[in-house]
Amino acid sequence: MKIVDRFEVPYYQYLNEESHLADVIPPLAEDQKTLLDLYRLMMLVRVMDTKAIALQRTGKLGTYPSTRGQEAVFVGIGNAMEKDDILVPYYRDMGTLIQRGTKLSQILQYWGGDERGNCFGNHDFPYSVPIGSQTLHAAGAAYAIKYRKEKRAVVSIIGEGATSQGDVYEAMNVAGVWKLPVVFIVCNNQWAISVSREAQTAAHTIAQKAIAAGFEGEQIDGNDIIAVQHRTVEALKLAREKGQPRLLEMVCYRQHDHTTADDASRYEPKNTRETEWKKEPIERLRRFLVEKKWWTDQQETELQESCAKQVDVAVQEYLSVTPQPLESMFDYLYAELPEIYIPQRDLLKEVEKVVHG
Repeated sequence: MKIVDRFEVPYYQYLNEESHLADVIPPLAEDQKTLLDLYRLMMLVRVMDTKAIALQRTGKLGTYPSTRGQEAVFVGIGNAMEKDDILVPYYRDMGTLIQRGTKLSQILQYWGGDERGNCFGNHDFPYSVPIGSQTLHAAGAAYAIKYRKEKRAVVSIIGEGATSQGDVYEAMNVAGVWKLPVVFIVCNNQWAISVSREAQTAAHTIAQKAIAAGFEGEQIDGNDIIAVQHRTVEALKLAREKGQPRLLEMVCYRQHDHTTADDASRYEPKNTRETEWKKEPIERLRRFLVEKKWWTDQQETELQESCAKQVDVAVQEYLSVTPQPLESMFDYLYAELPEIYIPQRDLLKEVEKVVHG
């Protein structure tokens, strides 16, 4: 017997649970302005997330997927991307989307059942609720970039449960074969709805799944905004300049039910959230900023007030949007509506008149 190959999966953490820095740190760890911006964004996302859950509970929003405890993943990714990169999201990407130009009210609009909220108005792809299929779209976009010889990259975000889907393996396989400029980012929040990470894959890490596709995977502390941003920057640089795909596994914990239609108390071990909460990203960064004397209690109070005002404005914008006409459900199915559907559309127009006068 002989060993034909060996592989390693690196783990990156720069700011630990006690808010202490590692011996070797990236430039971001000393960049006061950027770290303050990241902190403010994470706080805005958390305030917005809390408000969205409240809106759902009071019947003003549809089923909503919380991002609580995962803010560093999405805020860090968004900060690392360049304007011309392409984002292919799933459905927890609020912290990334708002840095790409999406309005908070637009995000509420989508989760309120209005598909117009899913039109981001740039070259980023819309939300993808089917699990894992968007990675194929990401591979296609990355191939187009390579074909056009552009210096851009594609980011595709999924949950760890998606890596047990065939679509993801196919997308990674073609990315490895064709050397596509795409970074697959896995938000490993430990739960694929109600299925634990241990129950849905026997792989020691999610990151190692990239090895079978012929490129590197790495594991990152998803509660460490410094590690998330820095490693994403590095992966995107390699994608743009050398056409090297990569898989980044962001390890964190889902501090809420899968969605507001779920009840995690039925399957989540007791006290797990409390234990994992000690690692959460916002307080970790806040302690570091305070210790560096870059942040004060007064600034914290002002930030809380500012975030609340921004979210209130977004909510009012969302609630004031005129609903789409009922018959619009027929308008985007075909280039030319088949005759069999015309009477149904006309009937809905009459219903619309009765409902809205």
